[in-house]
Amino acid sequence: MEVEPRGLHHVAINVADVDQAVAFYTDVLGFTLRTDRPDFGVDGAWLDAGGQQVHLLVAPVPPALGQHMAVLVDDVDAVVAELRDRGIEVRDPGELPASRQTIIDDPFGNRVELHQRLQP
Repeated sequence: MEVEPRGLHHVAINVADVDQAVAFYTDVLGFTLRTDRPDFGVDGAWLDAGGQQVHLLVAPVPPALGQHMAVLVDDVDAVVAELRDRGIEVRDPGELPASRQTIIDDPFGNRVELHQRLQP
């Protein structure tokens, strides 16, 4: 097979307001704003999230039908506590066989899973 994925470079999501989205993803989720985004003729922003990127595009946000991105964190319970202390709504964490996770929605309804790997 010729396709040999090396990982994900970026995920692009639609948002209604780029400034509000940048504030959410940087202030709430700790992403960092990149300054090297070219002018594509559509408003947007590029963010770093660990070793990957999230690209924000100003465009109609599709209805939530299960699509989401997952962000790895070291301690999902600590993250949930911090977010709740800041008045941010976040679901109770749940446990899977090898991980703990919770869900938060951005201001436009895009779902973000906060995911912690558990040690075997």
